[in-house]
Order: sequence, then structure tokens, then C-alpha cells
Amino acid sequence: MVHTGKSCVKHPLKPIFISIQVGTSCKWTYDSQRFLLESFDLISKSPFHIYHSALPLSPSSSWLCVHYAAQLSQGVKVIKGLQAEWGTCYRTVSLGDMAWALACYNDYVAVSHRFHGIIVLNMIAGNQVAVLSGHTDWIKSLTFSLDGTLLVSGSWDKTVKLWDIQTGGVIKTYDHTSWVLSVSISPDSTTLASGCCNNSIHLWGVWTGVCFCIINGHIGRINSVSFSPTNSQHLISASSHDHSVKQWDINGSQMGPACEGNGVAFSLDGSHFVSWGKQVVTIHDSKSGAVITKLQVPSDKVCCCCFSPSGELMAAGAGHTIYVWDITCSDPHFKTLVGHTYDITALIFSSSLVSVSFDGSVKFWQIGTSSADSVAIDTMPNPSSLAPIKSVSLQLRNGIAISSDSEGVVKTWDILTGHCKASFQTPAKGERRDAQLIEDRLILVWYLEQKIHIWDTEKGKLLQTVYAPSCTGLRISGDGSKVFCVGDGVIQSWSIWTGEGVGEVESGGGQLLDPLIADGSRIWVSFGDSSTKGWDFGISDSSPVPLSNTFPIRPYLDFIWNIRWWSGGPCRIRHTVTGRDIFQLAGRYAEPDDVQWDGQFLVAGYVSGEVLILDFNRVVPQ
Repeated sequence: MVHTGKSCVKHPLKPIFISIQVGTSCKWTYDSQRFLLESFDLISKSPFHIYHSALPLSPSSSWLCVHYAAQLSQGVKVIKGLQAEWGTCYRTVSLGDMAWALACYNDYVAVSHRFHGIIVLNMIAGNQVAVLSGHTDWIKSLTFSLDGTLLVSGSWDKTVKLWDIQTGGVIKTYDHTSWVLSVSISPDSTTLASGCCNNSIHLWGVWTGVCFCIINGHIGRINSVSFSPTNSQHLISASSHDHSVKQWDINGSQMGPACEGNGVAFSLDGSHFVSWGKQVVTIHDSKSGAVITKLQVPSDKVCCCCFSPSGELMAAGAGHTIYVWDITCSDPHFKTLVGHTYDITALIFSSSLVSVSFDGSVKFWQIGTSSADSVAIDTMPNPSSLAPIKSVSLQLRNGIAISSDSEGVVKTWDILTGHCKASFQTPAKGERRDAQLIEDRLILVWYLEQKIHIWDTEKGKLLQTVYAPSCTGLRISGDGSKVFCVGDGVIQSWSIWTGEGVGEVESGGGQLLDPLIADGSRIWVSFGDSSTKGWDFGISDSSPVPLSNTFPIRPYLDFIWNIRWWSGGPCRIRHTVTGRDIFQLAGRYAEPDDVQWDGQFLVAGYVSGEVLILDFNRVVPQ
């Protein structure tokens, strides 16, 4: 939906009646539920590909996979990366761009979206049921009224809007002179609080639209404001600028001493509140402000926290990871939920735990809500043990795939078994890199500090250092003789063995992205307008020769890898004549950081440290 600056609604919020009872003794029912929820988008868009597209990526031990996968006459074979069991994340909704804020009421979750305003999702299936548009800039905060009939939003467009959740219409707009970072509505729905960038908290009469009190009790921006869920006279606020948390009454008088914190949230019964700062989460008694317990996050800065409805669990988002504690224990230990690929921006508990992230996804997590329930760990690898993959390459002629992670570890993988054949520690620290097995020597190239480094991995020896003032993409040629560098509208090439320049060509306009394919002495490069151009650098005594825009892979197939920050969405393979998707990655494998594809095998690397290898031999047309 295109923003017009006016209030509009895609369609009114309508209940969706879905009820799937999961019996602990019925694996078929449980597996069917997980299969449908995790593959919901894929199935809804291409129902004739339910088994061929979704079943191959189901856990190997699941009942459905065991009983039906072998019966498929054709399908994708997962060589490496198939999880053994269902993970804690049971549903991922891809928004295609960054999301900042969350609010939940019963079976509905509202999510702020960069381009589409506020998206309302069904909590059970995760499908979109409404879009609310009216703001003209980022929406930083959302909250439902206690009865769920009203939704409040605060935005960088310097307004707060009150929405009728049944019609999708704007009831009132409250104008500010500064960006609005946080909003809250009192439990009796009579007062609205808004925290701004100019260190002020505004208190508004909901129905009059009049600001009757301004609190200037912090030094710097107000990151969090929240009414007590049980007391319309009690308000709490936090500022990341002065690192303080303060409590107020409805007249703007401070209640009790301040404490430290960059953000704050109440428990559902109002008896406790949580404050957070850097790597510490602190739970307080709401009446006295006394510290009940402190929880430590091992790495990354805490950006958001929330209580479970029972008040027995605490969840915190820090970096890509969610930490969950059972705070009824005398010595609570955290469990980790891993799945987001960029920083988490908001968390909220309802019937499940919901999270949003800069990676443009909403994730629904299956978590126990009482001390009797176990807090499960997702089956994805722990980021503390695996470093993010920075590059992958595919060499079918040698039967291997090669991965390089952020710690400089280079591994080779058997393309038919998925087993790791060898592992090498290298000094590679640059973001852009590539690796190939050339003449039985594993060569790694990477870009750092305006230089391309060429490294013999097995010998642990630097072969060449080439000066390149700009680099947005790096790739070794298919024949292993050259290294290609893309940057500043120019594609350049140097000899792997001598470091001498081989040739260069100007792109002819347009924003250059990564090199997609390097076949022999030829290279194809993608552009920001989705076009592709290729050149042959192997013609002696001649400038690079322009090539056809067709990739050197099977006819009528195109590999589409959406760049997350621009278009978002999953990695997919599409038939170029019919325009129909043949296959797309979904769930935790939807958005790889690097991909190589030769028409049969696909290898993908992820920020989680995982490597995925797929065989499409019986799926794509010959």
C-alpha cells in the first residue's frame, strides 16, 4: 500500500477461526501443525508444490518426513543443513523490510513496518489480516488499550495516532514538536503518554486530545514510557541518554528515587517492572522500586525486555539473540532462542513470544509460560560456537563447497555427503572474500584496508597483495587464474599467481552489486536495477569483451537472491519464461548471507554459522 499521508485500511480486522489441537501422543497431528505453520507462506503461494517445496526442509526425524519424503517421485535433496527436530520458532513472517515495534492483544499482533505503516497479523497462523496507513515516517512504538479496541502509535513524523482497531480508522492525531519514541495508554483508556526525543513526556486526554501535563524529568530522549496495567495514576519512564528510570503520578510528580536503565516495562499484574542497560536486566518491585533480581546477558547490548503473562518468565533481546529466564527459580539460568539474522528491535509475550528484527521478519516462538513448562532451546546452532559465514563457493568439478567465516576459518565440504573434509585457520578478516581449489591448492582472497589479499590456505602463505581503492564485490574466476574486483563503477581483474593487472572495464552506469557468477575467464555482475551484464576477460591483447546477459546455467532458469535491505523476501529459483517460482527457501533458511548456484547444486552461508547444500537434480527442467 502506498502512503498518501491519509488514513486508510486495506480491509477491516476480521477474526480467523483456526483451531489445531495438538495431542502429546499424536505425532502426526503435531508434525502437521508445525509443517503447516512453518511453511505457511510457501504453501499459500504455491499449493501445488506443498510436498516438493516444503517437505524437503522439514526435520529429518519428523513423522511427516519419515513417512512421506521417500514417496516423492521427484524433489529437492538436502545434502547439508537439515535439522533433526522441530525448533522453538514455529512461524516466521517475512515483511521484506525492517520493523521497529510490536503490540499484542489476544490472537492479534500489530507490527510497525517501514513502508506499510502498521501490519496486523493473526497470532495463530501469522497471516496478514489488516494494514493501517497514515503515518509518514518510522513508527517507533505501538500499544493496545486494555480491552483491545484501541491501538496507539508513535512515530518519527512527530505525531501520535489513536486507531479504531475494528475499522482501521484514525480516531485522533496528537501533534508533537519532536520525534515520538514511545507511547502508552492507561488501563482505563482515559490518558495517553508519549515520550519524545526532546526529553519530554506528554500526558494527553485520550478523548479531548488536550495535553494537560508535560514532564521534563530526564536529560535527553525518552526511550520508554509505560502505564501500570493496574493503576491509571502510575507511570514509569526511561532514558538512554541519562541512563535513568523514574516513576511518576498522573500530575507529573516523581514517585520515589530514580534507578539505572535505558528502557523499562511492567509485568502484566503491575507488581514488578524490568529495567535494562547494556548487558544487565534488573527486575524491581513496583511499589518500593527495590531490586528483586539482576540477570546478566553474556554478550551484546540489551535493547528490549518483556514479562510473560504469568510473570514467571523474562525475555530479553540482545543483538540477534533472545534470552529467556524462569525468574521463579532462586538462581535463574537463561535459555537462548536463535533465528534472527540482524538485531532484534522488539519483543512481546502473548499466547507465545513474538519478536521483530532489522532482518525484516516477525518470529513466533513456542515457549512454556509457567514454571512447570520447560523453556526450549531452538535447534539452530548457538552463535557463541559458530561464527557468521562471510562467503561460500561451489566447485562441482572437485566435488566440494567452500565456506569462510568471520573468524577466518575456511572449510571444505563434500558436495555429495555434506561432510567437512578439511578446516583451515587463515588471517582473513575482511567482509568481502572468495575461495577456490586451484591446481590442488586452496586459494582464499579477501579485501581489507584497500587491498586484495591472495592466500595459499594449505601452506599458510600470502601469495600476493593487490591495491584496490574500492571494492563492493570479490570473486575468483572460474578457471582459477584471476581475481575479479567490483567497485566504483569499474570491474578489474588481476592474476592470482603474479598480481599483475589483467584488465578493467567500466560498468556503463548504474549501481554495481556483487559479482554473481565467474565462469572460466568470464564474469557476470548484478546491478541495482536488477539487470545483469557480463564480460570475458580471457581474450589476449584485447579489452574485456561484453557478453550476453544470460547466465551460463540451464536454459529458462534464473536464480533470484533478494538483497535484504532493498527488496527483502526469500531466496528463490524462478523459471524465466513462465515467471513461476520453482523453489524458494523458507523458514530459518529464507535469507542467506551468501549463495552460489550452478543450476543443480546450491550452497548458502548464514550469519548463524550454518552452511546449507541442496541438490536440485530432479526438480529443475533438463
